[in-house]
Amino acid sequence: MPIDPRTLRIPRDLLPEDGRFGSGPSRVRDAQVDALASRAGRGLLGTSHRQAPVRALVGRLRSGVATLFALPSEYEVALGVGGSTLFWDLAAYSLVERRSAHAVHGDFSAKFAQAARAPHLSPPLLVEAPAGSRAELDGAARGADASSVDAWALVQNETSTGVAAPVRRPRLASGAPAAGLTIVDATSAAGCLTWDPLEADAYYFSPQKGIGADGGLWIAALSPAAIERAERLAGERFVPATLSLAAAVRESRKDQTLNTPAIATLLLAAEQIDWLNASGGMSWAAARCADSSGRLYAWAESRPWASPFVEDPTIRSKSVVTIDLDATIDAALLREVLRANGIVDLDPYRSLKRNGLRVGTFPSVEPDDVSALTACVDWVVERL
Repeated sequence: MPIDPRTLRIPRDLLPEDGRFGSGPSRVRDAQVDALASRAGRGLLGTSHRQAPVRALVGRLRSGVATLFALPSEYEVALGVGGSTLFWDLAAYSLVERRSAHAVHGDFSAKFAQAARAPHLSPPLLVEAPAGSRAELDGAARGADASSVDAWALVQNETSTGVAAPVRRPRLASGAPAAGLTIVDATSAAGCLTWDPLEADAYYFSPQKGIGADGGLWIAALSPAAIERAERLAGERFVPATLSLAAAVRESRKDQTLNTPAIATLLLAAEQIDWLNASGGMSWAAARCADSSGRLYAWAESRPWASPFVEDPTIRSKSVVTIDLDATIDAALLREVLRANGIVDLDPYRSLKRNGLRVGTFPSVEPDDVSALTACVDWVVERL
């Protein structure tokens, strides 16, 4: 009788120390969990978010984010309940005045574009590219419709495909930046990829990926121009309170959120930001992610039955790696065997329907665990 592959047990000496490789929610470090369970953490849980202890935690998080990103003194860090999905709706009310333009090359960039079809706005201008490639906004900024656009939306890391893009204002033919706000979805890039704050007006993310916390929170680094736009629009149109960036900024200046946050998420995020800053900041984190992702790309390119989904090496993500496997390999069964051995959350993004793996290589992931993962995949493939 043939052996059921699901009963395969990978030798213990091949296994990674930690088998969590999800692209979000991602690996949470033990030190973060310990902080949550500590006396200080227990003293925060179940207490009022309007009182000094939790407000001090929010202040610590905001200050840590500003330090990590080396924000100019005039930029502000705001936060609110709800993740990036909520921020897309918030941006449609609080940042887009008439019309936005979107670089769309995956599900997440497409979702923001869909949110920008709000009834009070003109239909968004879309620049689209197939999954695995990258859309650029420079051409749209130089086109006939550019004058109708007051907000340019891009994604620094398309989580669904593993395509990265520079944080950069669209450029006119003269090389000058296009007029309007530049809004950057950084959910799977924040804390992983470097960026220049002067190239963005709203750099927003939720903390369940590179920040290694839980979801349900959005955090944004905001330029004075973004804050001015939000405050002006709040006085000119109806903006629901939970979608008011102006209201979120006012509350954030008091180190609190408009409505009740998950205090555990705040603490997990603050612990991770402190760890990143203490370890060497963004340069250290970016190098660590590049090391981990580089090991995966090199491994895939050296195997006759594997290849990076993103063919162009210059646009490959350093924080989310997508690998295609040969059709002769049942990737779903491979992932099932790995899960049975404690190696989890390697599924490709559902809408892509790829036969392969998607691996989060965020700062919380040890690079040596990535090497162990590749050894485990080799071991299982040989037996499948």
